[in-house]
Amino acid sequence: MARRRTKDTQESASDTFDRRWHLAETSAEVDTTELEFAIQRTFESFGRWQSECLAAVIDFAASGPENALLHVIRMNDRPKSVKELARLMNRDDIPNIQYSLRKLIAGGFVERSGSARSGVTYSVTKLGHEVTEKYADIRRALLIAAVESVPGYPERMAEATRTLNLLAGIYEEISRAAATHRRPQKRPQG
Repeated sequence: MARRRTKDTQESASDTFDRRWHLAETSAEVDTTELEFAIQRTFESFGRWQSECLAAVIDFAASGPENALLHVIRMNDRPKSVKELARLMNRDDIPNIQYSLRKLIAGGFVERSGSARSGVTYSVTKLGHEVTEKYADIRRALLIAAVESVPGYPERMAEATRTLNLLAGIYEEISRAAATHRRPQKRPQG
């Protein structure tokens, strides 16, 4: 018979394992590092989910970020500039966004309008609209059905969203601080 894990058993199990290492020596560092790894694993799982859900709709290989870009372009059914796409997705890697846009254009999902003078914008094509609609249908049938079965889902997700948004702001601020105080590195003579 399997033994049920109680809070006491979980606590004693976590006390058994040394979760400290160079990134996590204090209790706050351990908790933060474990959260960071959970975010990383979630990001990778999310990317795989996006790719597989899109593959269930159409035979087109797209990474998670490329898939997200397609849906952000479709958002509110209005054209968006590269600058707006970058801002909405909290990205600053414009060359990578442009590469993804070329891939989505080549796949027939997105079209480019305008010129450098008037401003270039991107919108979904008829195929892009159909694909994002089918994607949304599969997403509802699989993902939304799964998360709705989680007890207390709305409250838990609202709190998780607030926490992740708070962390995004903290990471933005500390990345600026790190960039501000960056010093030139001396390279070893070889």
